[in-house]
Amino acid sequence: MTEKTLTRADLSAAVYKDLGLSMQECSALVDAVIDEMCLALEQGEMVKLSSFGTFSLRKKKERVGRNPKTGVEVPITSRTVLSFNASNLLKSKVNGTLAKKF
Repeated sequence: MTEKTLTRADLSAAVYKDLGLSMQECSALVDAVIDEMCLALEQGEMVKLSSFGTFSLRKKKERVGRNPKTGVEVPITSRTVLSFNASNLLKSKVNGTLAKKF
């Protein structure tokens, strides 16, 4: 399995191939979707993409960590982290247990 990164340009090219819009329109469409997802997450909303997964924010409490090199304890401040939970359909597809349905 080769490592490849899916980029905005790849997504735009896929939309271009499927819809036949201009490449500029496809890029604008992909950017608009990603921007809308980011805006929703910035406002604390959950983003659910059917058959793909759910992006959500989670609050982590302040805790004490330890520097592994020196052993010195340091406080880790509370923060909000982004988490992604894949749908069962996506998990099945990735694990090869689902017939080609996408």
